[in-house]
Amino acid sequence: MKKITTKQIAFCGMLAAAYAAITLATASFAYEAIQFRLAEALCILPFLAPVSTWGCFLGCLIANIFSPVSALDIVVGSLATLLGCLWTTKIKNPYLAPLPTILCNTVLVGAMLAWVYTPDALLSGFAVMGGQVFIGETAVLYILGLPLLFALKKGQVLQKLQLL
Repeated sequence: MKKITTKQIAFCGMLAAAYAAITLATASFAYEAIQFRLAEALCILPFLAPVSTWGCFLGCLIANIFSPVSALDIVVGSLATLLGCLWTTKIKNPYLAPLPTILCNTVLVGAMLAWVYTPDALLSGFAVMGGQVFIGETAVLYILGLPLLFALKKGQVLQKLQLL
C-alpha cells in the first residue's frame, strides 16, 4: 500500500470542504428526486489522483448530513460516491471516467429515493427516481466534470501540487 503524504491529506480535506460547500450552497437543486449536484463534478478527480476518492467521500458525507431527504442519504448517498470514486480509479479511458459515479448514484441513490418517496411502488419509483438521478449525474459529470478533468490534466495541476 502506498503511503499517503501530508499534502495529499490536506488536499483531501480541502476537496471535502469544497464538495460540502458547493453542495450546501446549491442545496435547492442538489438534493431531492431531481438533483443536479454540481459538486459531483469533483468525483472525476480519482481518475487522475486516486487519493482524492477520500476527499470526495468525506465531502459527500458532510453534505448528506444536511440532506432533507432522509438519514438514509448519509449512508447510501455517501456509499454511492465512495464506490463510484473507487471504480473511477480503475478506468483507463478519460471519456469513460464519469460512468462509475453516474452508475453507482443511479442505482444506489435511485433505489434510496424510491424507498423514501414511493415505498408502495418500488419498481416504478426506482425507474423514475433512478432515471432522474441518471440525468442529473450525467449532465454534471460530462458538462462540468470532464472539462475539469481535461483542464487539470493539460495544466498538470496535480503534478505541480505534488499530489501524484
